[in-house]
Amino acid sequence: MITLTPDAISAARTILETAKTPADGLRILVEAGGCSGFTYKMDLESATREGDNVVEADGVKFFIDELSLDFVKGMRVDFVSSLEKSGFVFENPNATTQCGCGKSFA
Repeated sequence: MITLTPDAISAARTILETAKTPADGLRILVEAGGCSGFTYKMDLESATREGDNVVEADGVKFFIDELSLDFVKGMRVDFVSSLEKSGFVFENPNATTQCGCGKSFA
């Protein structure tokens, strides 16, 4: 479904361990918006919702709703930390165009 790099898993684990409110995992979703048509979002998630697909890697859960699933199939999620940029990076083979920020696509 999606591939998560060790850096993405490690960053997600840190986020979950330091969250102010308890969470069971992270939700990856696609919403209309952004400069290219769609945008990726990640949020803390406390429970599985009906219709969710759950990807578990090294004990960390990522939830993907049915509507977002077709947009993210085959996607690779990484986490980078550098002087220029820090955060999750989405490498999506389904995207025909992508904004310079890396969070918006079509």
